[in-house]
Amino acid sequence: MGIENHSKQFAGATPRADGKTNLVGLTREELESCLTAAGLEKFRARQVWHWIYYRGVTDFAAMTTLAKPAREKLAESFVVDRPSAVKDLKSTDGTRKWLCRMPDGQEVETVHIPEEDRGTLCVSSQVGCTLTCRFCHTGTQRLVRNLTADEIVGQVMLARDHLGEWPSPPDGRMLSNIVMMGMGEPLYNYENVARALKITMDGEGIAISKRRITLSTSGVVPLMKRCGEELGVNLAVSLHAVNDELRDRIVPINRKYPIKELMEAVRNYPGLSNARRVTWEYVMLKGVNDSMADARELVRLLRGIPSKVNLIPFNPWPGAPFECSDWGQIQKFADFVNNAGYASPIRTPRGSDILAACGQLKSESQRPTAAQKSAQLETHKALAAEYAARVAEKEAVLGI
Repeated sequence: MGIENHSKQFAGATPRADGKTNLVGLTREELESCLTAAGLEKFRARQVWHWIYYRGVTDFAAMTTLAKPAREKLAESFVVDRPSAVKDLKSTDGTRKWLCRMPDGQEVETVHIPEEDRGTLCVSSQVGCTLTCRFCHTGTQRLVRNLTADEIVGQVMLARDHLGEWPSPPDGRMLSNIVMMGMGEPLYNYENVARALKITMDGEGIAISKRRITLSTSGVVPLMKRCGEELGVNLAVSLHAVNDELRDRIVPINRKYPIKELMEAVRNYPGLSNARRVTWEYVMLKGVNDSMADARELVRLLRGIPSKVNLIPFNPWPGAPFECSDWGQIQKFADFVNNAGYASPIRTPRGSDILAACGQLKSESQRPTAAQKSAQLETHKALAAEYAARVAEKEAVLGI
């Protein structure tokens, strides 16, 4: 079988102009078939897997556990490739955003958010997005195409490159968690996302546990159960409205899968328990979805579902049609939901000054002016400072 056919045979392989096959994105079985078809011994697949996903090596010559003739044969037919970072932006709060360019020139954004106890990578699944959620910057960009498995897992590998985390560290990782919350709707690219996440979870490679991976969906109801059964990752649902009339307008997928069907699908998500709750994403839009009546209806909807609610202060972008809710209203909303028994943290805005915050990713975006960026940063600094002060005040009252 010729080299060109290798890239056509496997769903995880992206065809290349030079006729070689990229080994990133292939399953273990496909990698083994690829190598044996090229005349290499079957056991070499495990060695190559180790070098690619545990050590992060891209040069076959550096795979020193393989004999020199094997390395040369690999170099003749294959490559170990991942997206290139054409921009590496760093926020004042430590957040990093990479503009990742694919072999065909298409671009997506990937964000790393460092925290005290973890480092979370926000990974994209599509160039643009299938959906058109009105509060989301990515939703204003048309869908160009799905990302392939190698392009999805390649974002994780690119981040590891830039964070200096090869070989894969057993603990204390700067990249410890993954959220499929970047550009695109992951469940509308399920096959490639599933393939990439299985590679990422493999214990002999990148080895990020399914307990540390969260897949966010706007509500592609038919694929939610399959995702839970096959991947077992955590589920996050972009809700943002508590009635069909409003959700139809701001999250248009609701017209196809209304709230009643969505809630039923969440109730049936495999593995859901008090120890493993679903996360509801709820962006706070001033005068749109932030009333106390909305808070009461949200609590009613969640009754009986092990849940956590992430309240997200709206992150503005150039031309956005919404404003962020007033801080006092966000706090009242959060207190009501929390007192009803559902943890409701207010997400501190991260990376806003580099358009890396939730809902701001867009590979062909209109970039803000310096004045807009400065005003945006000051707004979020004020929100973060007020949030920290309120937390400190509560802890003082409770004697924490």
